[in-house]
Amino acid sequence: MTAHGLRRMAEVSGTEALWLLESAVQGRLVYVQREQPVLRPAVHVLTYGRLVVRTPAQAAALSARTSLTYQADEIEVAGGTGWTVTATGPAEVITDPDEAALPHSLKGMGGTPLRRTLPGWAHGPHDTLVRIRPQTVIGFRLARAGAVR
Repeated sequence: MTAHGLRRMAEVSGTEALWLLESAVQGRLVYVQREQPVLRPAVHVLTYGRLVVRTPAQAAALSARTSLTYQADEIEVAGGTGWTVTATGPAEVITDPDEAALPHSLKGMGGTPLRRTLPGWAHGPHDTLVRIRPQTVIGFRLARAGAVR
């Protein structure tokens, strides 16, 4: 491998990881079901320290879990540069239709309802809103070796 092909991965602070996560809109919800990892595409919004995720997963499969993991990234395929963030914490399925219709930004009661803010992939039993309170947030920046951050 030539020098220009070398890459490095540098861990970032939890604060920077949350900032990166806030800048993205899509990711993956990760959980274990029948001893197998399950990954579902998802969209999210980070508001008031909580991660609200809309994913095509059955609410029943998620409500039995007290903790969930969410992963998002932005990686440039050609150069291999970008970032990746994983957040894990206590989670709960949002089942109250009034809460799902609440604005995600309550400042001055403005904002857009969660279900409109977070477009889903599927409707019906595989359209679930989940709130995660991130307790563990790990992020990495991906760069070319020798590149300055």
